[in-house]
Amino acid sequence: MNVIRFSDLCANGSAKGKRVFIRADLNVPQDDDGQITEDTRIRASVPAIRMALEVGAAVMVTSHLGRPTEGEFKPEDSLAPVAERLSELLGRRVPLVSNWVDGVDVEPGHVVLLENCRVNKGEKKNNDELARKLGALCDIFVHDAFGTSHRAEGTTYGIAQYAPVACAGPLLAAEIDAITKALANPKRPLAAIVAGSKVSTKLTILKSLANNVDQLIVGGGIANTFMLAAGLNIGKSLAEPDLLDQAKAVIDAMQARGAAVPIPTDVVTAKTFAADAVATVKAATDVADDDLILDIGPQTAQALAAQLMRAGTIVWNGPLGVFEFAAFENGTKVVAQAIAASSAFSIAGGGDTLAAIAKYGIEAQIGYISTGGGAFLEVLEGKTLPAFEILGRRAGA
Repeated sequence: MNVIRFSDLCANGSAKGKRVFIRADLNVPQDDDGQITEDTRIRASVPAIRMALEVGAAVMVTSHLGRPTEGEFKPEDSLAPVAERLSELLGRRVPLVSNWVDGVDVEPGHVVLLENCRVNKGEKKNNDELARKLGALCDIFVHDAFGTSHRAEGTTYGIAQYAPVACAGPLLAAEIDAITKALANPKRPLAAIVAGSKVSTKLTILKSLANNVDQLIVGGGIANTFMLAAGLNIGKSLAEPDLLDQAKAVIDAMQARGAAVPIPTDVVTAKTFAADAVATVKAATDVADDDLILDIGPQTAQALAAQLMRAGTIVWNGPLGVFEFAAFENGTKVVAQAIAASSAFSIAGGGDTLAAIAKYGIEAQIGYISTGGGAFLEVLEGKTLPAFEILGRRAGA
């Protein structure tokens, strides 16, 4: 994917002393008192900001936070806690600027944080008048928020249309490289793990991947629907019987290419959905009418692990069972450890997936951990993200 990279502009002197507008993703969780509870996204934004400051740029950074109402600023919408944390990480004061659309005063070698961009009228719908004003604020627009790259908004798309230069920051560039490596030019065999509670939310992803991957592993409620499509009894497990035809179509599409959707041969069941429920391992053919399937069985987990160890590329989105409950985490744990041990290039994304990666301490063994939830899913669907499209267009201009 051809985009201008901010790192190149800094290296060749093109960014020196320029006005640089960075769209970061600083949408961090906060407690009831407004205190930041987890700052990964803020820390991830620091390299682009430091890169700009090192070449003496006048740096403006903005982000959304929460779900503010356009034109109605409230104290809880403020990026003030983010400015405080960013100041600590950069080792310098980062002033917070409000009402900034019509102009920002910032000196070369300094950085300011622009208040919550989604408070600006026209941000969500990418109002053209707003977009032109945003583009006039800077010499260089840097998109460094992959988590928002599936949205065509004022600070993610409109500004890229009108800024003199529009480029990808280091975080976004890393996402582009990882996605290209995993999906556009994968080392084979290419295995994809798609799990979650509902087929309906990931049906387009499954259909898209069925045309490209060598092995499509399904888990969670999605696996239950596929088991049902394969003629197995799933008891009272979570499934979507009205999508059996769609599940069969995915299986058929894979088979037509000589690929496979492995159906579990054993499962872990319980009579109730609870952390202290009694877990019973049984063959997939022996599920009773009052059983809930809450995990894949150990035999299935080992078979999948062996297949993943032979993969060249692994794409992972979603845990294989109710990994939050100790009795039903084995499937996810075994598969996670296999991905970590595999020599394959692996890319993982999605909130539950990241939680599993953290739980099993395998962050360092995953090739790339995506920072975007919805954006990552849309990439898996085969969609061209708005941010990628406009940055690619500007690179060719």
